[in-house]
Amino acid sequence: MSTTSNPYRGFRFPPEIINQAVWLYHCFGLSLREVELILAARGIVVSYETIREWSLRFGRAYANSLKRRRPQPGDKWFLDEVFVRIRGKLHYLWRAVDQHGNVLDVLVQSRRNTKAAKRFFRKLLKGLCYTPRVIVTDKLGSYGAANREILEGVEHRQSRFLNNRCEVPHQPTRRQERHMRRFKSAQQAQQFLSTHSPIHNHFQLRRHRLPANEYRIARDHAFANYRDATGAAFV
Repeated sequence: MSTTSNPYRGFRFPPEIINQAVWLYHCFGLSLREVELILAARGIVVSYETIREWSLRFGRAYANSLKRRRPQPGDKWFLDEVFVRIRGKLHYLWRAVDQHGNVLDVLVQSRRNTKAAKRFFRKLLKGLCYTPRVIVTDKLGSYGAANREILEGVEHRQSRFLNNRCEVPHQPTRRQERHMRRFKSAQQAQQFLSTHSPIHNHFQLRRHRLPANEYRIARDHAFANYRDATGAAFV
């Protein structure tokens, strides 16, 4: 990470171990206690609460650095929302992916009306700084209203099944939600998912569509980018 001061200063463990712990937690469907166990097998004695603090302190910085380094996503956006129950109250997780399956952004909201859709569209445009060629959504009316006001001129396709590509990225979120025994607040859910999605997405290389040699090159490139983003090598 290109910072003037050392972000790891004052920590008992070296950056390589912190890097490894955050990577394990966000790249795989592991709980904090499972990451603690994996590190213990390598002779690294650290509590799961410490790993949680590392994830909160460094995870977002890693995720933001990876987002800055990624190439411009595709021009076809798939948008979908899925319900998330937080302390007994229904919330909605809005998510957008491009045609290659790359997660563009996520937003947790308590509504899925037109106002919520507009807020998500604005967040997308602010973070990506370009407009898509086409967006694909389900038949929720809020998308059409928001698209006419904010993405005027962008083709909008609405169908019950066309946006199935956006359904798959919800699965890692559901796994982590079970490990965490549900999110404790909307703020916590937004903070976690804003970190989890870019890191997890960075290492999803669509192996089934790549020859072995191309996959290994892409994998090595992903590891190199992550090392540059974190400023530390793997253990």
